[in-house]
Amino acid sequence: MSTRRKSPSTAINAITLTLARYIASAPRRALPAIVVERARHHLLDTLAAMISGAKLLPGQRALAFAQSQGGVPEATVIGSGLRTSAINAALANGMLGHADETDDTYYLALVHPGCGIVPAALALAERERASGRDLLRAMVLGYDVCARLSQAVGIERFRSRGHSTHSFGNIFGAAAAAAAILKLNAGQSRYTLSYAAQQASGLSCWARDIEHIEKAFDFGGMPARNGVTAALMASMRFTGVEDILFGDRSFFHAFGLTAKPEKLVHGLGREFEIMNTAIKRWAIGYPIQAPVDAVKNLIEKHGVTPGDVDRVVITIDEQGARTVNQRTMASINIQHLVALMLLEGDITFASAHDERRVRDPRIVQLKSRIALQGNAALGRTRTTQAIVEIFTRDGRRLRHHTKAVRGTAANPMPRSEIEAKARDLLLPLLGPRRTRALIDMVWQIDTLPDVRRLRPLLKVAGI
Repeated sequence: MSTRRKSPSTAINAITLTLARYIASAPRRALPAIVVERARHHLLDTLAAMISGAKLLPGQRALAFAQSQGGVPEATVIGSGLRTSAINAALANGMLGHADETDDTYYLALVHPGCGIVPAALALAERERASGRDLLRAMVLGYDVCARLSQAVGIERFRSRGHSTHSFGNIFGAAAAAAAILKLNAGQSRYTLSYAAQQASGLSCWARDIEHIEKAFDFGGMPARNGVTAALMASMRFTGVEDILFGDRSFFHAFGLTAKPEKLVHGLGREFEIMNTAIKRWAIGYPIQAPVDAVKNLIEKHGVTPGDVDRVVITIDEQGARTVNQRTMASINIQHLVALMLLEGDITFASAHDERRVRDPRIVQLKSRIALQGNAALGRTRTTQAIVEIFTRDGRRLRHHTKAVRGTAANPMPRSEIEAKARDLLLPLLGPRRTRALIDMVWQIDTLPDVRRLRPLLKVAGI
């Protein structure tokens, strides 16, 4: 006698049904060409973040942890020759992806989608020998679910209550991407959501993490691991709550104080959230992108040199000001990076991560002239903005207001600039031949029959 449970569809909320069906249909859904191209951009950007992250402290801790776990050799730990379970690989690669502030970000949803979604999709794509097209479709789905989940729970109001949108959004996004790689049906997708919801966690006190190790876990490692775990359980006939999102003591019951659940499915299939996600022009903290953009504009327009500067006043949104003010890490310290931009006229991955530069007398002297202030109105804009005023020794007041920083949806970078950023991150670790090969393979990823062909290009010498 069969013990198979019948799905009580009448008891399932329409939003849950819509989302589960959307997840289940993702592997078969053709995407607009512009969305496919943007997905390639985010794949290359995230792979570059993971590879460069392998040499940073959070990446080193993640690699050591993965090495200690063993596991069935299903997926690659990026940067190393290690193969481990898809779950362990997703955790490690998620931490590598957010080992610093190189990865992509979505300002209006308060999430860093790539560091959670790409590692989850890639780990299972390796396990399943999925195609590059499957990988891109899973990624696009993950970005859709990640951003919408954060918007549905209330974004800033949710974070102000102590929760981390970066963790919650990424867990659901990673779970959806993983479900797509495994080609789960609508019922299994609902169970995936259920297991993802039970693992959903994260506190917004991550900002107090000095060395970025826990933050890398909170943003990337934990969501990727939990998302892969949820989808694998559902694929192995784990059953669960039929509708975890609604009903008695459900997800939106627990987190409903600031929630608008309808945002979870609004525009699905018409508005692709990967198109709204920013790729950072510089490998530094996102609240600093607009200020250094403004400084670069002032340098190019007025020929400003460090010797011209009497003082600098930077105005950004209040939350951003709290996040990047006088931080210990060079790559998220706004005063240090603005001084670096003034001194050198640009910022590279190497210069942003050179901790010795923090003690450079020229930078220290410039930093002492830089004031930072928060502005509530800038926090209500739909783009990341900054106002920079440079007061010169000869009495001039130079001002630039960056309203749409390069790399955002309002001012996206073309393929050539995405590639230039990736080369800056990859060349020191992969060398010119393998860097070129990896970039070329990503640009053709949707024609790749098996993503395992990426493996030889993801190893860093000495790891």
